[in-house]
Order: sequence, then structure tokens, then C-alpha cells
Amino acid sequence: MSNLSRSSLHTTSNGTNPEDDSVVSNDFSTSLGALILSLVFLLGVPGNLFIVWSIMARIRRRSVTTLLILNLACADGFLMALTIFFIVYLAKQTWVFGNVMCKGLFYLCNSNMYASIFLITLMSVHRLVAVVFPRRVSSLVSRKIVRRVIIVTWVLVMVIAIPSLVFRDVREDKDERNKTRLVCAPNHTLPRHVRFQYAFETVTGFILPYTVIIISYVLILRRLRQTKFRRKVRSEKLILAIVVMFGIFWLPYHVVNMIQVAAEWYPENSRIRETLDHITQSSRAVTSALAFISSCANPVLYTFAGKSYIRQNGFAFMARLFEGTSLDQTGTQKSRVMDKDHVGTSTADSSNSTGASTLHNGS
Repeated sequence: MSNLSRSSLHTTSNGTNPEDDSVVSNDFSTSLGALILSLVFLLGVPGNLFIVWSIMARIRRRSVTTLLILNLACADGFLMALTIFFIVYLAKQTWVFGNVMCKGLFYLCNSNMYASIFLITLMSVHRLVAVVFPRRVSSLVSRKIVRRVIIVTWVLVMVIAIPSLVFRDVREDKDERNKTRLVCAPNHTLPRHVRFQYAFETVTGFILPYTVIIISYVLILRRLRQTKFRRKVRSEKLILAIVVMFGIFWLPYHVVNMIQVAAEWYPENSRIRETLDHITQSSRAVTSALAFISSCANPVLYTFAGKSYIRQNGFAFMARLFEGTSLDQTGTQKSRVMDKDHVGTSTADSSNSTGASTLHNGS
């Protein structure tokens, strides 16, 4: 589709295309976004590489939780390596990497968003199975099954991220000084394209997974209250912290998505439409940068969770933390078996004592 046909759609009262005002059209949000991404790059790349090294080199028997954390760290670390391109884009306020890189980079970023939330959802569902159906964990969650589920998850991620590959293009734009620049921006040709992409992204990448996560933890808490076993396992706290952290940093991004979807339902010349367009245009760079933070926040979170191991284990502290999640996973089942053995022993002891007293009375 030519630039002329694109600009003929979605025109506002001043005759400009709202989508021409890309994330680099606002100097303040562009500068703030570049600063955030620079800090994210410096913290996220070595942090996630350290997680991958800790799991691959230090842990021999990897639990399901550890395997999911490994995949999450690989996805986050790869995304952090890509931030250098977006830092250059925000600093120069023009896209210099060509159309193929424009489509490819945003496609990979969107894939990481889906991969992160889906892997976190799998962690929550696994905890649900481990707590509510502890006897079936060994049969339902074998290594082979877990690996197949992870592979299917990655394939699904690559498929549902395709809209970000289709609805993205490089085009010319003019800034406030009337200078021509190149922007890597959405290329929606119809209002329904905008509504489809951003609504689909928010529903599949946030609302549905978080609904599954919330339901999982409600059932987990209900189960823990019903049983005598109420010890809070380490993996429970760690996964819950990952879930909360992801939600905090991705919620603003999806709110902006829904604001942009809402704007498409109003007439082109309405004041509400102009206000909503202004909100999305001025905040898109900042909310996107905040979303990137979630990928570098997990190493910091793991460090705080495993700080008690730092003095004793040194650089192996994170491996010790992840080994602890594996111990927690088996600890629940062992404790239940021990409880059953204890009950059986007590019953046997009581029956023996009863028998002995009967013999004594009989004699």
C-alpha cells in the first residue's frame, strides 16, 4: 500500500494521520524512553545471561519450575540484546535499519511478550497441579511432556505474533521543523486493523493469561487452607512475585492499547478522538520502555530472593535458589507421604497397645 493511500485514511481535523505521529514524535517521551532502555540494556543482558549460566552450569537435575525459568531468561536475554537498536532509533529519532529489520525487530519483541506471559502462566498452572493434585504430578509432569509443552508454546508464540509483522512498515514522516525522517510505525490501512491488532494483543497477551493465573492461585490458596499442610514453599512466593512484577510493568502498555482501540470508535473530527490519540502518541514510548523493564526485573528479583545464599554460595547463589524450588516441589509430596506414614504408625501403635491390654486383662 502506498504512502498516499495510507495517509488518506484516519485523517483528523487538521488533515494529518494520527499514526504518522510515531513514538519518536515527542521529544520528552523519546528522551525518557532512550534513558530507560539504556539502563535496561546494561542491567538485563548480563543479568539474564547469569541466570542461564547458573541453571545450565550449576544445576544437574532441573525441576519444571527451573526449566520454565530457563526459557524465560533466554527470551528476556534475547530481547535485552535487541534494545540497542531501539536506543539508536530513539536517539536519532529516525529509523536507519531498513524495512526488514523494522518488521523483524518488532515481531521478535511481540513474540517475547507472548513467550513471557505464557511461560509465567505455565508456572502457575504447574503449581496448581503440584498443590491440588500432588499424586498425579509425577505422571502428568514428566520431563518429556514438559519439553513438548514448551516447544508447543514457542510455536504458538511465533504464530500469534504475526500481526506485528504484517502491520508494521517504514515510511517517511515530517517533524515539527518540517524535516523529513524515517519512522518504523504501524501501517494500518483501515480502522478495523487497529482494533484487531491491539485488542488481539491485549486479550491474548494479557487478559486471558492473567485470568488463568488468578484462577490458579485462588484454587491454590483454597487448597492450602483446606489441608493441614500450610508451609509456604519458596517456589510459590517466587512465581507469585514474577507474576506481580510482569503485571506491573505490562499493564500501562495494554491500557494504552485499549485507549487506541477506543479512539477508533469515535468520529474522526471529535474532540474525544483527538484527546485519546494524543494520549497514545505521547505515552507509547514510555509504556513500551516500561514493558522492557519486566525482562530485566527478574534477575533483580531472583537476587533479592536468594540473598541469604550469597555469603555461603558466592556466584552459585542463584543455582542454590533454583535448587530450593525443586526441593519445595518434592517436599510437599514427601511431607504428605510422611504424614500418611505417621498416621499409619500411630494407628498400628494404638492397635498394638489395645491388643496388649486385652491380653493383660485376659491373663
